[in-house]
Amino acid sequence: MEDIDLAKQILKQYHQEHLWNFWEELTEEEKHSLVSQILSIDFAQILQLYNHSKIDEVISPHDLSALPYTDKEELSSSEINSFEKIGNAAISKGKVAMVTLAGGQGTRLGYKGPKGTFELDLKPKKSLFEIICDNLKEINDTMQTTIPWYIMTSIYNDEATKLFFQQKNYFGYPKDAIFFFSQSELPIIDTNGNLVLEETFKIKEASNGNGDVFSALAKAGYLSSMERQGIEWVFFAGIDNVLLKGVDPLLLGLTIQNGHLTASKTLRKENPDDKDWIFASKKGKPSIVDCCYLTEEMKTQIDASTGHDCFRDINVLSHLFHISALEQLAKDTLPYHRAFKKNTFVNEEGMKQVPEKPNTFKFENFIFDAFAFFPSIQLLRIKREDEFAPIKDFNGPYNPEVATILYEKVKLHREHVDEEKD
Repeated sequence: MEDIDLAKQILKQYHQEHLWNFWEELTEEEKHSLVSQILSIDFAQILQLYNHSKIDEVISPHDLSALPYTDKEELSSSEINSFEKIGNAAISKGKVAMVTLAGGQGTRLGYKGPKGTFELDLKPKKSLFEIICDNLKEINDTMQTTIPWYIMTSIYNDEATKLFFQQKNYFGYPKDAIFFFSQSELPIIDTNGNLVLEETFKIKEASNGNGDVFSALAKAGYLSSMERQGIEWVFFAGIDNVLLKGVDPLLLGLTIQNGHLTASKTLRKENPDDKDWIFASKKGKPSIVDCCYLTEEMKTQIDASTGHDCFRDINVLSHLFHISALEQLAKDTLPYHRAFKKNTFVNEEGMKQVPEKPNTFKFENFIFDAFAFFPSIQLLRIKREDEFAPIKDFNGPYNPEVATILYEKVKLHREHVDEEKD
């Protein structure tokens, strides 16, 4: 009874009484579920995010300057070997772990299930998870080690993801070296500042972005276990880029040699007018910023001393952090970004309604905002044809068919190179 009164008091305090509209129609189990959810939500936080999001960030071009990067194409074979030697030494000593960001569903692919379980039409078929696992096993075999593999799921796909790994016998990877953990959620909110119902007894929530990975790792106890294992460096990568070298000795060696705590791979933006956000120093801090803040001259600006582009490097969701950086980020709060989305909701009659246009805001924090907490970053520019074949949707340029063709082409090339080395 006390919990019910407290829940009603909270809704009244934050002017969200509409969430109680169907109370009398609910079963006892549904009532208990709704009360528990209300008591778990930080209403002050979500409403503050909503109000703050009405104020657009303003960045002056004068606040932006170029971030230096290393172009892999400009490195000599001896330089690559030297940096890789440093990276491989850390890997072989068990100082490296891998985190895969896999909280999404395969909806945009017309696929029901976790995105990581989506299979490419190879012979035999391989899921996105298995492709990542193959890369890890190859490094393990070469370095005579076992890289701990952490997989961030969401409330929507956690159970299905774990079941998939069980059914696939963990793709032959040591079961005790794979760790699952889930990201958190935030309620979504409509244009009037009201939270909405997913069911008459359930407030609609959505995952709060891949930037939650730092606090989620800490909450699961995995940051502490990494420290106990002697892990010093952790790679982070998305689930959908089938060409990406998630654990890369070259990036690791460069980062260690140059004394950075964070690192990221980048691609050159082919068309300077594309809308992709770019790496830049914002008020002296490494950042990824919306290109709308660049002047026309800045979009194609070249550094006279290096011949490098100043503002053409884009994010491919392949990052590296020192364990000390992760400890700091687990305590800090990354900024939230607002996205306007279409979301089905329960209307005033208690019926589910599908909107024809965006009707709600969701709030997410992004992993790349972590870079601004540190004074410098190691950027490594890679080539599209070598490491970039993401699967975003079924009909766009980044579709499964294209990714499959590129994967087979690169795999064949890498096997040929390995044969020449032998």
